[in-house]
Amino acid sequence: MQLELAYCSDTGRVRDHNEDAMAMDAELGLVVLADGMGGYQAGEVASDLAVKTIMTHLSEHLPNLPAEKREYINNNRNLHHSSILLEQAVLSANRIIFEASESETQYQGMGTTVVAALFSPEFISIAHVGDSRLYRLRNAVLSPITLDHSVLQELIECGFFTPEQARHSPNRNLVTRALGVSDAVNVDVQEQALQNGDIYLLCSDGLNDMLEDREMQQILNLPESLEQLAQRLVDAANEHGGEDNISVLLARTHLAEKPDTATDADNSTQNSPWWHRLLNWNL
Repeated sequence: MQLELAYCSDTGRVRDHNEDAMAMDAELGLVVLADGMGGYQAGEVASDLAVKTIMTHLSEHLPNLPAEKREYINNNRNLHHSSILLEQAVLSANRIIFEASESETQYQGMGTTVVAALFSPEFISIAHVGDSRLYRLRNAVLSPITLDHSVLQELIECGFFTPEQARHSPNRNLVTRALGVSDAVNVDVQEQALQNGDIYLLCSDGLNDMLEDREMQQILNLPESLEQLAQRLVDAANEHGGEDNISVLLARTHLAEKPDTATDADNSTQNSPWWHRLLNWNL
């Protein structure tokens, strides 16, 4: 499998600094996006700590996981071991951010949302906390894969708001979960099967608060490079007001055809790494 990547981030038209953070690792197939919060630029610290901790944790532990274990399902939770490693990385980030906020006065109360994706040959592991989102464009249709941890989402589920009404609520950015605000946090972890040509969109709420899903879908279906699409999404959010920091990370899958014979499979295993990555990003 090859993975094509691109990202773009902008302060927006209202904020004076950017509290979003992103990172990616082509060899691991790992992408992470975080949206920090807290006074005196502490949000920047929280999001940066989250991204760096998750990247470091996976880079240290995933290569040491035997190849057969990476594809092995934990029967207790019906998750692959690589997905559990991703969850542990997010929990480690929560602990480090919380300890920093407890020990440094200027960081008290800081926190961050996070959404992370780990690509394996046939599936994607997704972990998220807060209202940063992951979408998937498949067969030209954009679908949300994560569900916000927010007050509005709970009100929608209770029937007090429709999704459209929620878009215009002044309380749409109140999250019910975040990294670093407590010594414990529940991380939503899920797995999704991959298909060739899928485009995965990770974004901070500065994008989806400004653009409706149908607008993002229209942009992602344009016949342009991922770098151009990422920039178009950010530009469109700014054109609609740019009320918050806007961060976008795109990943497109290119799946290899399965070998026809056992001999071909054996040769492929011997001559290739566990999975291939094609890194293509915009610096």
